[in-house]
Amino acid sequence: MAARHAILVVDDEPDLRTLYELSLLREGYEVESAGTVDDARQLLAARRFDVVITDMRLPDASGMTLVHELEASNRQERVIVITAYGSAENAVEALKAGAFDYLTKPVDLKQFRAVVAAAVGRRAEGTPVPPAAQALDRLAGTSDAMQRVRAMVQKVARGMAPVLVHGESGTGKELVARAIHECGGRAAQPFVAVNCGAIPENLLEAEFFGYRKGAFTGAAEDRPGFFQAAQGGTLFLDEIGDLPLAMQAKLLRVIQERCVRPLGAVQETALDVRIVSATHKRLVDEVSAGQFRQDLFYRLNVIGIDVPPLRDRGGDIPLIAQALLQRIARDAGLPRVPRLTPQAEQALQRCRLPGNVRELENLLHRAVTLSALDLLDEEALGLADASADVAGSGRAPEPGTPLREASVLSAAGEPPAPAPGAISLTPESFRAAADSGALPPDLARHLDEVERIILVRALQEHGFNRTAAGARLGLTLRQMRYRMARLGISEEEASDDA
Repeated sequence: MAARHAILVVDDEPDLRTLYELSLLREGYEVESAGTVDDARQLLAARRFDVVITDMRLPDASGMTLVHELEASNRQERVIVITAYGSAENAVEALKAGAFDYLTKPVDLKQFRAVVAAAVGRRAEGTPVPPAAQALDRLAGTSDAMQRVRAMVQKVARGMAPVLVHGESGTGKELVARAIHECGGRAAQPFVAVNCGAIPENLLEAEFFGYRKGAFTGAAEDRPGFFQAAQGGTLFLDEIGDLPLAMQAKLLRVIQERCVRPLGAVQETALDVRIVSATHKRLVDEVSAGQFRQDLFYRLNVIGIDVPPLRDRGGDIPLIAQALLQRIARDAGLPRVPRLTPQAEQALQRCRLPGNVRELENLLHRAVTLSALDLLDEEALGLADASADVAGSGRAPEPGTPLREASVLSAAGEPPAPAPGAISLTPESFRAAADSGALPPDLARHLDEVERIILVRALQEHGFNRTAAGARLGLTLRQMRYRMARLGISEEEASDDA
């Protein structure tokens, strides 16, 4: 028989203490209790526990004292803090200090049991758990910045504190969120990823909270929302900064109350969900501009993780590229994994890659598709011409300058004459050139330029409203952002071109 998990309950109210004890005993736990911080210290000195449940207000000290003492002494007990209703500041303070989770009075016993089960790491019988090492290995890179990210992931995965992941588009924020989930006690439970910027505003509430049959026209059956789908696991809110203010208020209430009411329902359902959010925006600036609720930011940003852009860890690019090539080869069913030549690795390290890992993956995908070779060189990556131009000019590219851009200047600093048969890509000449039958000398670059022209024109026609421009082209806001980052399109440039 497996050893029973030992739990220490610290509360100065005898009735509540007895209620917690009985509830835990029925679940098969071994339970001891204390009425003061001093009594709890004596029990902790005598033995180890799996979980410590402590009220915030105790006669001789605050429950936070126990949280700090256990954290400082590197004890393994996970601490659950019970706070008074509406004491959001206390809950956030406890999570930042190292508490696993918190409960709000009056305590819902069903939620109480769920939080304790999560703290001891109970899983469904026979459910496989992804090894934490695999999750961390997907965060490729040996730079100091990535080592800090991995160390932070391991630390925060132990608790339930909300995490806000910040980084530019394409840096791998979702990978960080998945690693937090898979390194913690919820690894066997659902991981639900939601792109907040991709859901129409009129559908947000139904998608997040679910609905009952007949709640509105078209609601032909009950349907769970994202929160219900993530029950027991992790809900990843990507691009949280794109959430409208009205929905932010509703999301805040769900996070604070730990319960959700589907549209058309009367009863609320208790939630056991960990929240991990991500954004490319500086939410502090969004708060100052009145575009993001300060109280929601306060609840989401309990622990922050910054994911560095590729330009700040160029030395990681060869390792990341090889990991991407392995995945591309596996997905394509290739017999062997393509490799990069040393020169190709160096060329990639000199690229600016504003789309970060996503742009790197796109570039490698195209190279593998268009090349029949197992060894990918600069030509296969479409960087050979750029290298030759830079070398022929007798100058090195500026730090952070992509080779594609370095190639468009001659040694005299002027644009080179078009190659024979090349197509001059301007909005006016594109149609005539396309009809002329002339073949471009570099198809990949040609297609990039065509896409660039179309995107800039759509942005100009819609006053640089990316959502409207994307809708005109059949693209989501996220797809627009990715393409603009990959092609280096800025608002200033679109305005200048107009």
